[in-house]
Amino acid sequence: MASPLFESPFAASAAEIWIDAFEERCQRMSPCFVQVQTRQRAQAYVRGLLSPVERKNGWQLAEVAGETTPSAMQYLLDRAMWDSEQLRDVLCRYVEEMLGESTAVLVIDETGFLKKGTKSVGVQRQYSGTAGRIENCQLGVFLTYASQAGHTLLDRALYLPKSWTQDAARCREAHVPAEVSFATKPELAARMLTRTLDAGLNAAWVTGDTVSGSHRPLRAVLEARQQAYALAVPRREQVQVQGEQTPRRVDQVARGLPADGWQRLSAGSRSKGPRLFDWSRVQLVDAELSIAGWQHWLVIRRSITSGAKPAAMAYVLVFARTGTTLADMVQAIGTRWTVEQCLEEAKGQVGLDEYEVRSWQGWYRHITLCMLAHAFLTVLRAQSQAAVPLSDAPEEKKQEQSSTPHSLSRTLDAFKRTRGLTVR
Repeated sequence: MASPLFESPFAASAAEIWIDAFEERCQRMSPCFVQVQTRQRAQAYVRGLLSPVERKNGWQLAEVAGETTPSAMQYLLDRAMWDSEQLRDVLCRYVEEMLGESTAVLVIDETGFLKKGTKSVGVQRQYSGTAGRIENCQLGVFLTYASQAGHTLLDRALYLPKSWTQDAARCREAHVPAEVSFATKPELAARMLTRTLDAGLNAAWVTGDTVSGSHRPLRAVLEARQQAYALAVPRREQVQVQGEQTPRRVDQVARGLPADGWQRLSAGSRSKGPRLFDWSRVQLVDAELSIAGWQHWLVIRRSITSGAKPAAMAYVLVFARTGTTLADMVQAIGTRWTVEQCLEEAKGQVGLDEYEVRSWQGWYRHITLCMLAHAFLTVLRAQSQAAVPLSDAPEEKKQEQSSTPHSLSRTLDAFKRTRGLTVR
């Protein structure tokens, strides 16, 4: 495109830096594309995802690229020769280089994509946490990376229900590879975690919701790698407390805790202040796996209430090095919400849920390109915040930088609005 990628009322040098960053990002993508035309089309697609157009579908992205029909964009997602798995690996290295640090957290979660009809790969009536009810939708499992610099999407997997894997003709029509078989959402999460950790991207913790936390094989995979985790479990999960002979449900363990067995700690900050809860932990028996220097814990979170309303409880299984404090565990647990922000940002800013493809390959290609666009914006924000010394920054920026690294005031939308950035 002839027009600049970024326009800003601020210094031209800043805009030039951002343009250079996009070009550098495109150079990283280049080895994934054999043909020059395909590479240029992918760059135009990402540019369109970064643009302010209301919808990021084929027609809109084609218009941003100056094309009269969406056929070229559709070809990119469907029949063009390139590997979205290779591009995901490029993304992983980019995130590690730009945002990586030893205290980072890997977070697992899923999201729903509402769809009409029965042709879109993986679609069926199923529960979507995004909608909060059963809907006709696709489900994607996502892995995100959260560090002090920022948090972004890192890996993805489309959940293929048995209604699909048991229907070979339906899978062929959606171009699902023959080797793909049914896998639960925790199994998909375990594959992504293994792939990421094998690639050398280190993290201090892995966190996830009750879908992943209640899956013993996933926990076993992390324990075998001596990878610390803090995974939520439902109240019916059974554990064996140190010194007891029989397992009990986690909610029963919580009810038996003494009144002075709680600590009030912050799980991070939000726009209105610290996210305070009462916390307690109980050491568990390491019956199935005992590793020197590591321990299992049950951590209980209790909401702060007043009046007659009962306190809400949440339960987390923790595997961590001996000597890890409760405060350290709470900070890791508190990072889990960043995946929700990443998914919300990716949908709102780069069109994660606005695709019109039906095939397996089309889904993975669109999602991966969106993840690249989201990571690019996240890195830009991190570099922008680091570029101005706090003592020299305007008051608005001082307030922003004094908040916690993952506060809601630092969303990508806020970043773009406060900087006067438009992308086109």
